[in-house]
Amino acid sequence: MLTPGVYQHYKGNNYEVIGVATHSEDETSLVVYRPLYGDRALWVRPLSMFTEEVKVNGRSVARFRYLGDKTPQTV
Repeated sequence: MLTPGVYQHYKGNNYEVIGVATHSEDETSLVVYRPLYGDRALWVRPLSMFTEEVKVNGRSVARFRYLGDKTPQTV
């Protein structure tokens, strides 16, 4: 569904994707991830939003781009 690893947000910051969880009430898929900066707290975002494209300067780009399965220390 979504490969765990390091992703770059279209605005430039890197994030570690832990995996995909299922919401207990409505069974939607949620991406569990953490920023590779700051306090590195866990966050969730709907899978559909995580994988969607956004418009930047009139062109479509991935909201998050997969960089690889690097460990956070190598990013």
